[in-house]
Amino acid sequence: MKLIQAERDVLLKPLQTVTGIVERRHTLPILSNVLLQFKDRIISFIATDLEIQITTSAPDGTIPDEDFSVTVSAKKLQDILRALPDQAQVVLEAEENRLHAKAGKSRFNLQTLPAEDFPRFSEGTEPLAKITVQQKELKRLLSMVQYAMAQQDIRYYLNGLLLLMEDDCLKVVATDGHRLAFALMMLEAPQEKKEAILPRKVVLELAKQLTDSEEPVTIEILQNQVRFTFSNVVLVSKVVDGKFPDYNRVIPTGYQKQFEINRLLFLQTLQRASILSNEKFRGVRLILTPGNLRIVCNNSEQEEAQEELELQYDGEALDIGFNITYLLDVLNNLGSETVQCSFGDANSSALIVLPGDDNFKYVVMPMRI
Repeated sequence: MKLIQAERDVLLKPLQTVTGIVERRHTLPILSNVLLQFKDRIISFIATDLEIQITTSAPDGTIPDEDFSVTVSAKKLQDILRALPDQAQVVLEAEENRLHAKAGKSRFNLQTLPAEDFPRFSEGTEPLAKITVQQKELKRLLSMVQYAMAQQDIRYYLNGLLLLMEDDCLKVVATDGHRLAFALMMLEAPQEKKEAILPRKVVLELAKQLTDSEEPVTIEILQNQVRFTFSNVVLVSKVVDGKFPDYNRVIPTGYQKQFEINRLLFLQTLQRASILSNEKFRGVRLILTPGNLRIVCNNSEQEEAQEELELQYDGEALDIGFNITYLLDVLNNLGSETVQCSFGDANSSALIVLPGDDNFKYVVMPMRI
């Protein structure tokens, strides 16, 4: 039975959109597959890993003769389509438990699994909250905090990001227990307070899929799910069950020792010093004296890097240590010209903000060096 005849890119582009979440090796073989479905005159491409489900559709103009649904290896079909010449005409045919892909004189015979076994997410109930923002704004917001998410922490609720609608703000918070990043954007209308913890994989996938455009993205918080709809894509995520730490208690206030510094200059200086940092502990000392910041890194071979920066500072002297990776992460992911760094004492966390902007805060714990 002939399913689809279309130009290569008509099939490849939607397939590439959904395959980012597909695991190559899975305990459940069907999760390595993509569901191709033609229904209500729309060809849908659906992939899931039981935590996320992504759905997109082929462009108009490709209307098969009858409805169908079939699952086939997402990576293999994608690799086949990628390897075909541009503008190649591709024909997909189904026969028993096989999918035949033909283009010119090329023939590929792929195994399929029953479409009825594909684990679709149940359609959620009415959303508890719903907002629409620009894609570039959400992408920027996620980029400002996502690097602070934990990886494989036993406190599973830290392996993700807190998404919070409150008053007229959309807030995002990420922490791994050693540092915390907080960012917010203003909304057009006040919202009832709703929150959800998004899994790490979802945040990374969103950051990859969203574009730097003013096109809209709709965010809906459902019961145990969050749905993002944008650019012909519907991404549904389960939420992490757990209680996110109270970020307001972590963000320090009233620090007196502070200075402003050019972000790029600070970043490049730290990058140079980090070459000789200890590979395991990644420590850096910041030695702050009036008018001067000294940056020192050394390693187990007794090698040392020193950098000095002049800055406007007339407070008390301070000698404090940090994991240099945590400083590089925040400086790499901000777009501002300058940053403001504030300190309490050598045993207190540091606060990095954007001068004159309360919409971003980054807290990093000190380390003994």
